[in-house]
Amino acid sequence: MKIIERAWLTFAFFLLYAPILFLVVYSFNGGETMQAFESFSFVHYQELWEDTRLLEIVLDTLILALASSLIATVVGTIGALAIFRAQRKLLKETLLGLNNVLLVSPDVIIGAAFLILMTALGLKLGFLTVLLAHVAFSIPIVVLMVLPKLQEMNRDLVLAAQDLGAKPTEVLTKVTLPVISSGIVAGFFMALTYSLDDFAVTFFVTGNGFSTLAVEVYSRARQGVSLEINALSTLMLFVAFVLVLGYYAYSQKQKGKKTKLKEKVK
Repeated sequence: MKIIERAWLTFAFFLLYAPILFLVVYSFNGGETMQAFESFSFVHYQELWEDTRLLEIVLDTLILALASSLIATVVGTIGALAIFRAQRKLLKETLLGLNNVLLVSPDVIIGAAFLILMTALGLKLGFLTVLLAHVAFSIPIVVLMVLPKLQEMNRDLVLAAQDLGAKPTEVLTKVTLPVISSGIVAGFFMALTYSLDDFAVTFFVTGNGFSTLAVEVYSRARQGVSLEINALSTLMLFVAFVLVLGYYAYSQKQKGKKTKLKEKVK
């Protein structure tokens, strides 16, 4: 039984990572296509460095993702607090249902809806419209990350702070936010991931003067996939890998500190 489970797990990981490995390997191909590996070369990395338009789009995409994630995190945290503090059950369920609409709706429908709204408001399609759209579909994600942390929070902490004379703002900043900080951070990174990854919604609301990496890759893929994209993807994978390792090291360090603290208390 264990052999079958291991074989299935190996097969699943192969399906997940084989295309990525294939992409990375061919980023070092001296040829121009992915049909055959001709020779080992960094020529496509050099082409990427010389492609100022693509590098500008990468920078714009990162700025957009960071800005939309920060705004969505602030608004989503406030929304989660509002839903959590709602007294009436019907109101709370209604707010949760409205929050989940964007999560379950198809991206094409959401993108078309945003396009109609932006056009009706007379907004010129570009960075602002993309930013507003990304903030809008990122807020529900943040709410879903923060709300469980609020529900897990011990309400006696808030009551104790109030009994000790803490003002509402002090309760929020010194008790509530520190307790739910992990959910807020998770919501930020989820929103960042969704923003970097989004294509369908962005495709509808972007204009001629602004583009994101996903839209640019799609546009170039229609003309034939360039190995320059492979080089860029490899660099982004490397950065993501380093960040994951850094987060893992940090989490292990924090666990070690908590373990030592528990041992001292005992």
